[in-house]
Amino acid sequence: MISVQNHPLQLSGNKYWLIICIAFLFSACSPKIRKPANQKPEGQGKEKIVEKPAERFTQANISLLIPFRLNEINLKTATKAEVDKAVMAIDFYQGFKLGIDSAASLGLNFKLNVYDTRDSNAQIDALLSKGTLTYSNLVVGPIFPQGIKHMTTYSIARNIPLVSPLAATHPSEFNNPNLISVVNNIDLHAAKIVDYVAKKYVPENTIVVLINPKTSSDEVVAAPLRQHFKANKKTFILQEYPSVFSMETKMQKGKNYVVIVTSADRKFVVPTLDKLLKIKNKGYDLNLFGHPDWIKQNYNVDKLQALNTSITASYYVNYRSPAVIQFIKKYREAFKFEPSEYSFKGFDIGFYFGKLFSEHGANYLKYLSKEKYEGLHNSFDFYHDDKLGYINTSLMLLRYKNFAINIVE
Repeated sequence: MISVQNHPLQLSGNKYWLIICIAFLFSACSPKIRKPANQKPEGQGKEKIVEKPAERFTQANISLLIPFRLNEINLKTATKAEVDKAVMAIDFYQGFKLGIDSAASLGLNFKLNVYDTRDSNAQIDALLSKGTLTYSNLVVGPIFPQGIKHMTTYSIARNIPLVSPLAATHPSEFNNPNLISVVNNIDLHAAKIVDYVAKKYVPENTIVVLINPKTSSDEVVAAPLRQHFKANKKTFILQEYPSVFSMETKMQKGKNYVVIVTSADRKFVVPTLDKLLKIKNKGYDLNLFGHPDWIKQNYNVDKLQALNTSITASYYVNYRSPAVIQFIKKYREAFKFEPSEYSFKGFDIGFYFGKLFSEHGANYLKYLSKEKYEGLHNSFDFYHDDKLGYINTSLMLLRYKNFAINIVE
């Protein structure tokens, strides 16, 4: 079980920030230790040697490093971007705490220590120099890549597992065997698309087209797509154009076109969708795969649906799911506010690791790559790499249909 001293955080002006300041300073713990019953010797005048029982794992110590940045926030002068950053941290913390609370119902005690990293490496160093994280069984955070990278040496030296909860950065940029990467990196997104195309399309009748404007961010998506198509057992014709306007002049009737747009630049994507729709209306068989960021950019659903658009995603919430409905109800009761994307992510991470601790104790890492988890926003299916740590490979393919977005696989 877990006894929480933290109070719910509510959005109510200055009181809101005061509550935040109080909340993150306190850790939550309620150790419940059961002493083994006294052993009595059997027989008179005979001493029995009793083996000492193995030490029981009674409490998991978890440290959450998150950038509330309370030292910078001035409610009277704060911009929306500054407030949004703080709200993101609060939402994740509240969801994570609710996940730990739910896991505690399984019978294990948890000590949850919450620290404001202020999104500063200097602040992280201050925490480390004080020995704050020394006895942690698990460290969740920092949130951003630069903080995770800064923690690498400490994590390796102390052999402390470090969860990267929100960063989609490829784990090769950290080279930490103790890293646990929750969010899917772009290489996994590319692999998902290529595997699906290979499974659903026949190479003889299919032409795969990358629409790649060639900016550095576009190339981040295009490069792994090329690599995965090249490595795939099925050989597809792969063409690449900077825009759909240059693609149209070389299209062939009777071919199935798989068009993958590598850009998330709205100024580029909007006219691209318009042109693709005109091309499809001319009788070309065309199916579109979009950039993962499109899911948050609110493009015209009619056009996306007409183009049979699919998008890979590591975040999707089915609001009709009984588990989601129950979570929202609990979240409202606890915090008097609606859960956000970061609330869902925080809950799944908190509950998943809390459940692992409850079932396997200090040896929970041995089961990380063995036990799958069906979460509220995504599933966890970790692959273990000796150099890069644990990588979540579970990823969804979403498609626009019946004016809604649904999971294809």
